[in-house]
Amino acid sequence: MAPDDPVGEWQRGGGRLLLIFDGHCGVCARLADWVEDHDRARRVHLLPSQTPGLLAALNLTRAEVDREAVAIDRDGRAYTGAAAINEVLRGVGGRWALLAGLYAIPGLRWCENVGYRWFARHRGRFSRWGRTPWCQRSGARCD
Repeated sequence: MAPDDPVGEWQRGGGRLLLIFDGHCGVCARLADWVEDHDRARRVHLLPSQTPGLLAALNLTRAEVDREAVAIDRDGRAYTGAAAINEVLRGVGGRWALLAGLYAIPGLRWCENVGYRWFARHRGRFSRWGRTPWCQRSGARCD
């Protein structure tokens, strides 16, 4: 269940990164579930973009978060799309942080950005690879 002050909960907690994702997307739910399973230190805090009050608190628009995932670090830096996913991998740590290091290579970064944008636009086609979206789960509070 989403808290009344979702950003405040993250800021008071120990997570170094906030990942905002589409709570109506099954593929996005699979990613969020993967992060929960692999981030044993709880460095990444997960919230669906449909969490009440979230977008206003972070000065984000519905169009921005509908287009791509957004990750925000403790210093207020925002990462979008493939950059956000790579920040999450860094946050999870271990071998995943090493994998995220590939994003620093310009040609690979370009490929990841293009691939992410294509996948994000067509994510509905991949619903069979998804899970029950977060906003459809018991206790979810989504706008």
